[in-house]
Amino acid sequence: MDAVIVNQIIAMGFPVTKATLIHALVGGSALHGVKVEGRDDLDVYGIFVERPGHILGLDRFEHFVTSTSPESRRNTAADVDVICYSLRKWARLAAKGNPTVLQLLFTPAGPDDIWWSSVLGNRDKFLARSHARQYMGYADAQLKRMMGMKGRGKHGQRSELEMEFGYDTKAAMHVLRLLREGIQLMREGWILLPRPTDERSWLLDVRRGAWSEERVIREANQLFAELKQATLTSRLPEVVARDEVSAFIAETYLGVWERERESSGGEGISQP
Repeated sequence: MDAVIVNQIIAMGFPVTKATLIHALVGGSALHGVKVEGRDDLDVYGIFVERPGHILGLDRFEHFVTSTSPESRRNTAADVDVICYSLRKWARLAAKGNPTVLQLLFTPAGPDDIWWSSVLGNRDKFLARSHARQYMGYADAQLKRMMGMKGRGKHGQRSELEMEFGYDTKAAMHVLRLLREGIQLMREGWILLPRPTDERSWLLDVRRGAWSEERVIREANQLFAELKQATLTSRLPEVVARDEVSAFIAETYLGVWERERESSGGEGISQP
């Protein structure tokens, strides 16, 4: 893991007494290679394994979310959002095909990230044709946002794009990105991150308002059709084998706990 990112997560309040981070990265537009400097904030993601007391005890700790931006204002380019999932919660969402968490399966582990390396070694357990419905659903939600049929983002942050370009160009970019990623997943069982250079170029063109709203809609309709066809011919299994995922996640938790027990001199893991 990148020590700078880990330290940033901890500095923003991540409770190290409750869990161990096993993966941390910069996500969002930067991960896909479509970040616009001066406009996009920094999105930081993490995956953690809870201490036994937060699995076997009364309380749960499955999600850590914080931001430098208060609820009273929208994010600026200087803000940082942190989103961390427990490995169990991440695995549940990934097994359902949630694109936001599934993409982490295609982010590399560092040389010392033994637990995330293990997750990547079992990537195929999390992939299925049924995930295409999630990609289409997320893309459709962004399309409705672009067309003004759905919410316009946290604190109305997209209004300036509508004033400048006549429609929400960031939502438009996400529509096309999601569909292209879904197609690649169905065809290749893989999602390239950041996106290929030529794709990043035209996605940024969309983001910067070079495409008309009508052109975006036409392209989206074509990509929806391509994703449906790619799903029909995909070699991925129809659904995720949840029992296999469960067994793997349980093994990982036990491994993390045992390693921490050994590192503490065999005295067990402290319970907050």
